[in-house]
Amino acid sequence: ALPSKIEQLKSIRKGALLTETQYQDLKQQYEDVFQAEMGAEAILKLLKEIDLDALRSQLIQETHSSSGQRRRKASKQLQLVEAFRRSGNKPEWMILTVLPVLPPELRPMVQLDGGRFATSDLNDLYRRVINRNNRLRHLAEIGAPGIIIRNEKRMLQEAVDTLIDNGRRGRAIAVSGDHKAKSLSDMLRGKQGRFRQNLLGKRVDYSGRSVIVVGPELKIHQCGLPRRMALELFKPFVMHRLVMEGLASNIKSARRQVDRGRPEVYDVLEDVVKERPIMLNRAPTLHRLSIQAFEPVLIDGSALQIHPLMCAAFNADFDGDQMAVHVPLSDAAVKECREMMLSTNNMLLPSCGEPVVTPTLDMVFGCYYLTTIKAGAKGEGSRLGSFEEAKLTYELGAIELRAEIEVRVDEGKRIKTSVGRIIFNEILPAELGFINKDIDKSGLKRIVADCYKRLGSDPAMGKMLDDLKDLGFKYATKSGITIAMSDIEVPVDKPKLIEKADEKTAIVENQYQRGLITDEERYNSIIEVWMDTTDGITQAIQKSMNKNGSIYMMANSGAKGNISQIRQMAGIRGLMTNPSGRIIDFPIKSSLREGLSAIEYFISTHGARKGLADTALRTSGSGYLTRRLVDVTQDVIVREYDCGTEDGVWLKEPEEKDVLPPFAERMTGRMAATQIVNPETGEIIIDRNQEIDEMIAKTIVASGITSVYVRSPLSCQLKQGVCQLCYGRDLARGRLIELSTAVGIIAAQSIGEPGTQLTLRTFHTGGVVGLDITTGLPRVEELFEARPPKTQAIISEIDGMAEVINNEEGKRIKVTSYDVYNDEYKLPEGWELLVSHGQWVDSGNVIAAPPQDSNQTYAELIVNNLTARSSGEVIIQDGKMYIKVEEKEEREYVVPAAIHIRIQDGDMVKAGQQLTDGSINPHDILMVLGKEAVQRYLVDEVQKVYCSQGVHINDKHVEVIVRQMLSKVRIDSPGDYDIVPRELVDRFRYEEIN
Repeated sequence: ALPSKIEQLKSIRKGALLTETQYQDLKQQYEDVFQAEMGAEAILKLLKEIDLDALRSQLIQETHSSSGQRRRKASKQLQLVEAFRRSGNKPEWMILTVLPVLPPELRPMVQLDGGRFATSDLNDLYRRVINRNNRLRHLAEIGAPGIIIRNEKRMLQEAVDTLIDNGRRGRAIAVSGDHKAKSLSDMLRGKQGRFRQNLLGKRVDYSGRSVIVVGPELKIHQCGLPRRMALELFKPFVMHRLVMEGLASNIKSARRQVDRGRPEVYDVLEDVVKERPIMLNRAPTLHRLSIQAFEPVLIDGSALQIHPLMCAAFNADFDGDQMAVHVPLSDAAVKECREMMLSTNNMLLPSCGEPVVTPTLDMVFGCYYLTTIKAGAKGEGSRLGSFEEAKLTYELGAIELRAEIEVRVDEGKRIKTSVGRIIFNEILPAELGFINKDIDKSGLKRIVADCYKRLGSDPAMGKMLDDLKDLGFKYATKSGITIAMSDIEVPVDKPKLIEKADEKTAIVENQYQRGLITDEERYNSIIEVWMDTTDGITQAIQKSMNKNGSIYMMANSGAKGNISQIRQMAGIRGLMTNPSGRIIDFPIKSSLREGLSAIEYFISTHGARKGLADTALRTSGSGYLTRRLVDVTQDVIVREYDCGTEDGVWLKEPEEKDVLPPFAERMTGRMAATQIVNPETGEIIIDRNQEIDEMIAKTIVASGITSVYVRSPLSCQLKQGVCQLCYGRDLARGRLIELSTAVGIIAAQSIGEPGTQLTLRTFHTGGVVGLDITTGLPRVEELFEARPPKTQAIISEIDGMAEVINNEEGKRIKVTSYDVYNDEYKLPEGWELLVSHGQWVDSGNVIAAPPQDSNQTYAELIVNNLTARSSGEVIIQDGKMYIKVEEKEEREYVVPAAIHIRIQDGDMVKAGQQLTDGSINPHDILMVLGKEAVQRYLVDEVQKVYCSQGVHINDKHVEVIVRQMLSKVRIDSPGDYDIVPRELVDRFRYEEIN
């Protein structure tokens, strides 16, 4: 029994944990040998005994000598010890010996009507602590057994834990019923916590909210404010003015007059509202255009009126949306609203620089109707002397609005146009020239963008937009556009095409029944057949549609709808997805015009319901992504004009044209990092540090240049923030970014805002195949968090020849790299060569010896010999000696069974090339190809997600985020510096140290 007792004694170590039974056993046998306690008291004693300096030396020793898990654990501990030493804190200070109590005002108790009390949860939690503390004191005084006291201490500790963070340990304590008690941590945590609810943003006085309605007669900088709201919002200003103008003797009587709503009060109100703009905000506030300032126009009624062109910026529509109104109070706030927040100063999207005030819907349709030519219209072919004469003839009813006519413009020059086009051109600035073509949505967008380039925030720009709006509404009304069931014509070829498809699917089913094809092949074949049939019916619809019909004009003008929706109404609904995103191999053959059968209806509800569920779920995901992006980029601010770097990034013509933004668009608004020269003429297109604008970008593309070296936030060398030249153009203003602009926040908002659009996109398509974006938001998160993708692609780590091995063990790819070179050996004079030409030598073999000296010992002779550095064949040529070295490097990759291999057997592959389907892990690219390659990969992959949804985001925003992703370096061996192994250090600090 003695050896077992010795073992037992050895197991009693300082800091070891004992169960209650172990403790009782050991205590009976060796009471005088050891001491054990429980709870925070024991930890406090142990912490007091720690010598931080000695512990640091011991841990440093351990990080150098150990490896793997032990090393990681030691370096984590070392980081903690260093934090204590640097901050001057002592470990024992981490234990509370006295519990502070919150002041009563912050944990109130209120008497209710029935004589009962409503109290803050904290009072109950404090009461539990006090009760247990008193009970413990009492038990200690009467000398209760140790086990009872220990149990009471455990309960006291639990009560304190619950007070600080309820539910962190064990079950959450409920106060009444199922309501979880709100602990101190819960007061601070989350959206309703102290920080986000009360400190980062507060509720303000002088604000109101109301439903919005359209205000088509408003100017672009105005909004309609109901009188009743205005009176409440501007109350103090109105009361002040009433006293100043002698209409009231003091503030009290002024208040009385306002409350009674006397006529003179409203006269004063008219003047007061002219003094300051108001801010309108629509939740969710996803980017800075969700809050803008307007000049209020007083209106009757109870709803706010919004200018129709402002809907896109707020993402508002008039189906019951509400908006909040805020009144700026201080002079500085009023100035900021007028100069920076007024809607006329926010016409471009900060995310891509496109105009956000482009006309939509009926305005687009009106302009399209106005500028299209109608064949065979009254007065077609008329020849008229001037624009004025053409308009007069139209007003007299001799020609139709859309008839093609000939008009003389200059001496001897005639153009074919229509009265509609003449009217349309009258509202455009003269610099644009006469636009003589059909104007659809994209045409309007271009016109607005061109005008902004020429006019900027000039009042003429606002006037032009208002004129466009009025013209669009007027002629959309005059067009008499309608939509009826009879406008939807089912194509004649449809039954034939469906019959053909049924025959093909019957053949496939037959092959499957006979066991000739697998279930997966049958499924893919059927999907393919119906996809082709859907395309066939779409083409048939396009051929048979009436070009002057309402539906065609709506879709063609870009006002509303597209061919896919027309196909569902008139042709075939086609294939649908089930909730998991898999295509159901039973197509809906009916169109919405013909009506669906019961089974077809149920299949189609899958997609619609998934759309609604996704909308709800992923909207929150997008908001959370934006918050995380803001968190990492909020300190990226433009701090200097030029950081002085020579570096930049290469922008190349994209290989996949439709998946990424066009080359010209990607370089526009950047500063050139080197001089760009026309390769054919040698003429300098642009100098270093000059902005590549739209014209220069066109010139570069036209001259055949396929890659340009530009400044980028990725290569900016400023330690904090970025410089003006590396960032380039401010997309929302169309000029060089100003100093101290918070470009990090703009980048986060630009990426986060369409995130919600991505999530809402599935809803509008009713769940039709090919449009659901399961890749959307989760893919963006995956990239920014740089986590390994779900289906990870294999990439080659070396250049070489690929061999695809497929045997019973599974699929493998072997990449072999051969490198042959001649290694030269210089022989000192008089040395004797011991090998001959063509002889094979192994590494370490003696190939030459010095002239023999009779005094040297045998050992000295061997030491002085020349040996082969590597194995190979000896070559003696022109008096020189080489060894022909063949280096062979092999890498083997195991390919999972279901994964498709992208390369053929015998292909030459490059390092970093993708060998199988799937997404590449960014960490692999960083390891194999380096930092620049992974930066380019991340930017391109994020762009692919947004481009596939038709969302434009400038590369710069993604680059700002990627810059922050690569801003830290992990130190593996710190050398002599005061850094802990595996610690993350800022990149610039690391470069300084090195």
